[in-house]
Amino acid sequence: MKDALARLRQFRDDRDWKQFHNPKDLSLALSIEASELLELFLWKSPEQANVEKVKEELADVVAYALLLADSYDLNLEQIVLDKIAKNEQKYPVSKAKGTAKKYTEL
Repeated sequence: MKDALARLRQFRDDRDWKQFHNPKDLSLALSIEASELLELFLWKSPEQANVEKVKEELADVVAYALLLADSYDLNLEQIVLDKIAKNEQKYPVSKAKGTAKKYTEL
């Protein structure tokens, strides 16, 4: 992801867009792009979604997530690994396997 982040920074900086890429606006953009991704599945089965469009919207979501993490100097891989470790505590296999219940209901 280092190469992708470097390309995103270059794309942004070549256009002088960093001024618009504060954490609040990056969060809003991420949410909007996630909604556009959801829209591809609205009223369809997962198999009916256009995979090429899913790839485009998913790329937008990931791009904004990378830029948001970068704005706080966060290591995205590490924060995901940290969250997995927390979730392993909240959702032990012995209680969570095969169920979609929230950890407070296990």
